[in-house]
Amino acid sequence: MKRDYYDVLGISKKASAAEIKSAYRRLAKQFHPDQNPDNKEAEKKFKEAQEAYAVLSDEKKRAAYDRFGHAAASGGFPGGGGGPGGQTYTWNNETGEPIDLENLADMFDFSSMFGGAPRQGGGSPFDAFFGGAGRSGRTRQPRSTPPPPADVEYPVSLTFERAVRGTKLDLDLKIGGREPQRITVKIPPGVRQGQKIRVRGKGTPGRNGQRDGDLYVVVSVQPHPYFERDDDNILLTAPVTIAEATLGAKIDLPTLDGTRTVTIPPGTPSGAKLRLAGLGIEHGPSGKRGDQLVIVKIVPPKRLSPEQKEAMERFAKQDTTNPRGEIW
Repeated sequence: MKRDYYDVLGISKKASAAEIKSAYRRLAKQFHPDQNPDNKEAEKKFKEAQEAYAVLSDEKKRAAYDRFGHAAASGGFPGGGGGPGGQTYTWNNETGEPIDLENLADMFDFSSMFGGAPRQGGGSPFDAFFGGAGRSGRTRQPRSTPPPPADVEYPVSLTFERAVRGTKLDLDLKIGGREPQRITVKIPPGVRQGQKIRVRGKGTPGRNGQRDGDLYVVVSVQPHPYFERDDDNILLTAPVTIAEATLGAKIDLPTLDGTRTVTIPPGTPSGAKLRLAGLGIEHGPSGKRGDQLVIVKIVPPKRLSPEQKEAMERFAKQDTTNPRGEIW
């Protein structure tokens, strides 16, 4: 049985978006496979945190989850085509809640709409509402053209790596009057948060010779424990010691293409950016990639031994530079 998403992230149901993101980042760093090789339990908790964040970080999905629980969440992601009770749902863009496409008539109280009066000539409430026999006995003319087919949005959640590299998704769909079907959707490399991938003809079926509506796969990208995106560049904050920044050093850092050794020049200040060319995100059909920018962050030691403290005090007495001299 799945755990409650709020319990997974260790937050309350009133948690803000910032608290949700902070909780996810903490768990992602703790259980990331790179930090826990061959640890199945850590891998399970990492995926569990990803799934919980994918739902709770999205206002519409969170609202649906708060109302319907895991049944609502399973209807909005790859591999799950159903909603509560096994029915077929799509998402209402206004309320963020699932809509039962097979029982749409249940959403209307036709008895109150027509005053509960009997309808001349029989027929269903739909007949009276959409042009059949009304209380006046007159028959409305049918519309000259049927309404256009509806496009359908289908939200998916991708890890940072899958969004950057591109991927293929197998989606199990049941839309409108269609038979259940599985389709494969190609997600291009470098897809962004909120980007929509159009799949022609997979939306609501057209009527009276009209074309079928389209399916729009709406991408949500999960945050990475230590990478961030800046256009086509990837940002990575690299903590270094005072000695490494002052004397220079070679340090190993992660990239999308594996570990790279980066040279820290002597006298590197905190906040300096080092560029790793061509290790960023692929841009469009050209296949060109952005860069990875390493942001240096000097981290002083929290505790000093007596010898280290004496050495630092001796250095401070001999240092005549004033780093704040230019701000006046």
